[in-house]
Amino acid sequence: FDDGSEWQPLQLNLPVVPITDLAIHKRERDLVAATQGRSFWVLDDLTLLHQMKDAGRDAGSATVLFKPEDTYRMQGGGGFPLPATATVGKNPPNGAVIYYALKTKPTSDVVLEFLDASGKSIQKFTAKAPRPPASASALASTTAPVPGASPSLLPDAAAVAPSDESAATGEEGESFGRAGQPRLTADVGLNRFVWDLRHADSVRFPGMILWAGNMRGPRVAPGMYQVKLTVDGKTLSQNLEVKSDPRLSIPAADYAKQLEFGLKIRDKVTETHNAIIQIREVRKQVDDLLKRIAGQPSGKAISDGASTLKKNLTEVEESLYQTKNQSSQDPLNFPIRLNNKLAALAGVVASSEAAPTDQSYAVYDELAVQIEAQLARLAQIIKTDVPAFNQLVRDQNIPAITLKPLATEALPPR
Repeated sequence: FDDGSEWQPLQLNLPVVPITDLAIHKRERDLVAATQGRSFWVLDDLTLLHQMKDAGRDAGSATVLFKPEDTYRMQGGGGFPLPATATVGKNPPNGAVIYYALKTKPTSDVVLEFLDASGKSIQKFTAKAPRPPASASALASTTAPVPGASPSLLPDAAAVAPSDESAATGEEGESFGRAGQPRLTADVGLNRFVWDLRHADSVRFPGMILWAGNMRGPRVAPGMYQVKLTVDGKTLSQNLEVKSDPRLSIPAADYAKQLEFGLKIRDKVTETHNAIIQIREVRKQVDDLLKRIAGQPSGKAISDGASTLKKNLTEVEESLYQTKNQSSQDPLNFPIRLNNKLAALAGVVASSEAAPTDQSYAVYDELAVQIEAQLARLAQIIKTDVPAFNQLVRDQNIPAITLKPLATEALPPR
């Protein structure tokens, strides 16, 4: 930063080994080191170092959103989380790496938002989001002080994304329990966040177990995007270019068709899961009422009405979701239902860099018709059966407070 007057180490996760050669990849602006261990170590953050130099010796003198390096949209990548003792290399994260420096500790939430070329919001992340399980961070965020404040210049590589190829998935989401949004860091100095180039995921519900069901949001198409950082009322922005896989020649129209269809499937899965959540909420309230009035004279009539209502709700739920699933192996024993079939279709559509096939559209149309029929049936239950049950409860004059009989056991003599 100052022509060698002051030196700082840039060791990061580079092992202590002899370096036999150094090269800078001019197009990608990466630093490549050949080591005595017959391996390569690549620092793909030279762009950040250049921006730090341009910003001055101390990049922490102001809150800064650094311009992200161009990102390639590619299948796979990332890999699996590795233990600290692993003797194998780690792939770079599959997504856009965003660096931002905070001058002081924020007094309010930190928000990082990604928008498309038209200014429409794609994803928004905050520092106050519920923290996902450590083993499930599909997007990782790590921190390190800025130059001058610590021996370390850059944060270590972020945790990599788990594979989407898992067979059975639980309520936490994809393999390894992916759940919730990744959380931003808000430390003084340099912060690092990796966006996996995806739209928001489908809605999940507690206890959900699917077989080969893809709940991930679809990936964005190659093009220009905008990154916005909001800290204490101040908003900074940078442009981000997402490029297509350079080994392929895919028309822009095919990427657009894949994204449009992926969002359509995601929204239908979300609608289906919201219906399941509503069914379970209604059924829970009915069960709570039955527990409260147990033993009362009017309980029989209400219990009979509740049985009919719950039966109708359960028939809809069992058409939408395989309720017998209790473990990740149960989908092998019980046939998957409509939501699982639709989520599996999302995985098929996202499995290649190509427009959806005619067969994929046909499968969606077939599943959507069946789902719509069940959603219409549920809407009718909510419109007629639930009000009728509420009226039944009112007609029985159920008290707001029910007192249980007091114990009559004699007290011991004093």
